[in-house]
Amino acid sequence: MCANIRPVGEDIESAEQQVGLKHRVFYGAGAGVLAIALWAMAAPESAAGTIGSLVGWTSEWFGWFYIAFATAVLVFVLAIAFSRYGRVKLGPEHSAPQYSTFAWASMLFAAGIGTDLMFFAVAEPVTQYLAPPVGEGETVDAAREATVWTLFHYGINGWGMYALMGMALAYFAYRMNMPLAIRSVLYPIFGRRVHGGLGDAVDIAAVLGTIFGVATSLGIGVVQLNYGLSVLFGIPEGRAAQIGLIALAVTVATVSAVSGVDRGIKRLSQLNVVLALGLAGFILVTGNTAFLLNGLVQNVGDFVSSFPGRTMDTFAYDRPDEWLNGWTLFFWAWWIAWASFVGLFLARISRGRTIRQFVAGTLLLPFSYILMWVSIFGNSAIDLIRQGNDAFGQTAMNTPERGFYTLLAEYPAFPLIASIATFVGLLFYVTSADSGALVMANLSSRLPRPQDDAAAGTRIVWAVATGVLTAAMLVVGGVPALQNATIIMGLPFAFVMLLVMVGLYRALRNEADRALNPHRVGLSRRPAARRRERLRRRRRPVPSGRERADEYLSQTARPALAEVAAELRARNLAAEAHWTVDDAGRPSVELEAEGAGGAPFRYRIRPREMPRRGSGARASTDPGYSRLDVELEPGGRNGDAEGYDVMNYTHAQLIDDVLERYERHVAARSGLG
Repeated sequence: MCANIRPVGEDIESAEQQVGLKHRVFYGAGAGVLAIALWAMAAPESAAGTIGSLVGWTSEWFGWFYIAFATAVLVFVLAIAFSRYGRVKLGPEHSAPQYSTFAWASMLFAAGIGTDLMFFAVAEPVTQYLAPPVGEGETVDAAREATVWTLFHYGINGWGMYALMGMALAYFAYRMNMPLAIRSVLYPIFGRRVHGGLGDAVDIAAVLGTIFGVATSLGIGVVQLNYGLSVLFGIPEGRAAQIGLIALAVTVATVSAVSGVDRGIKRLSQLNVVLALGLAGFILVTGNTAFLLNGLVQNVGDFVSSFPGRTMDTFAYDRPDEWLNGWTLFFWAWWIAWASFVGLFLARISRGRTIRQFVAGTLLLPFSYILMWVSIFGNSAIDLIRQGNDAFGQTAMNTPERGFYTLLAEYPAFPLIASIATFVGLLFYVTSADSGALVMANLSSRLPRPQDDAAAGTRIVWAVATGVLTAAMLVVGGVPALQNATIIMGLPFAFVMLLVMVGLYRALRNEADRALNPHRVGLSRRPAARRRERLRRRRRPVPSGRERADEYLSQTARPALAEVAAELRARNLAAEAHWTVDDAGRPSVELEAEGAGGAPFRYRIRPREMPRRGSGARASTDPGYSRLDVELEPGGRNGDAEGYDVMNYTHAQLIDDVLERYERHVAARSGLG
């Protein structure tokens, strides 16, 4: 209703409250994409050579950085989750999760599925078995390593990157009441500068990384689906069919943007989860079931035991450059490119969860699906080769887009199973294009609330741009060209993510400091400023509980409620914030606003003296401490609880609390709650 109120004490530019384009981000990123696409189409050989040289340079000088970075992000995310900050909610302290645990888990589950997983679940284990990075191929050791390498590349390192971006964006949007944008996370480091050119550069890096990550997924989906349609319907493989599939994805994204069919696509995505699980179950039951179950258990053990060494393995003494570029470095860059994309989605669905719940769910739930899928399909493919089907192995390694369907052909009811697989892949393909366009449009737009989305026209532009870039890179060199471009474009955003870790940690630490010292305000303090603040606190007497309560009422609560009242009046709703003093001289502040159904909404904050717990003479002489309790409409009909203490709420959190109570009041009185 009026959730776009911004905290005046948090130094947020008024420009961030306006709906519209971030012109420098939109045109800057758009120009970059257009230039690369035109260059690739006009001079494909030159583009291919330049991209190859840049990949070699990136691998040589920054290969170690990619590997160390992926590990550092995972360690950081786990450290935050298991520290005292793990109890912090991604939203106000009183907020409840927006979705039930089952619905939230289902959406996390769906986030880990895509056409590329169908592609690599067969192609990578086969390739690692036949041509491993170390040792001889087609051995028992190679078979054990092959599926584990795939699990490693699709495993918790990448989901750690998603978790970092998701919890950082959710924290600043829902707890600090800042725009749902990556620049918000950097505010504790750079302050007001995030609203200028620095913030625009960060958003441009995020958009470019996202569009190359999405284009890579679409390119992989295009070549695999093209082969599936060729097998089922005789549609010839080639650029014409692949460009037609790209046009289909752009068309669906355009229809979604214009007609608002997001709910239907969401339901289709959930249907895909069920169909994908059914497909894996079919392979498990009709294949070598005992072997696959044994392989699943062994894969888990091998993954856990080898993970610490594998995650830091740079192959320094015998470096397989081609293998590293094609697998580990590509995957880490791909995860980085998708981090802002998936992070925004995870943030949107996780309001009200604690950081610990969020990290546990994000790391464990999607990976459990990936573990099941990769183990079943990867071990089935390796078992087929070990039984003597060398032709299948060469097909899956040299033309990986054919590996998945060639494996399905070895099982009963191939036409039916292949049709289901094509349907699953096609829907994930078009929904990736749609959701990717939406995220890039949001990144290049100013949105007043985290729940808002960019204009339909902006989404259409990015859908078309993604399609053009995908087609251009397929002309240059197919999927390998997309992989190489991702390695290059993921590097700048990796440095942004390092700053995201610093910004999130500073914000969490500052909030913890404010909880201990409520008179402190602001999102960030430089070390020198913090030292000066400590000296000032030593020079002045520590305020009593009553003094702190009165100070909070006058400096935080009163302006917050006045700001809400002003916004409601701007929306033609009667609202006033009242400051009163009782007979004992104790102040209180109250918001009274026009409600629904003729019932006014009242939100009052008043101090309450609480005795210390204890016994004896000390307890009888102790003055106790003060709370600032919220009183709602008599009987608590405005909300589900009253009498809770808001003493340590920030300006933004207090506004968020008032708004949520007001919206509950309106919903309940309107018969919607």
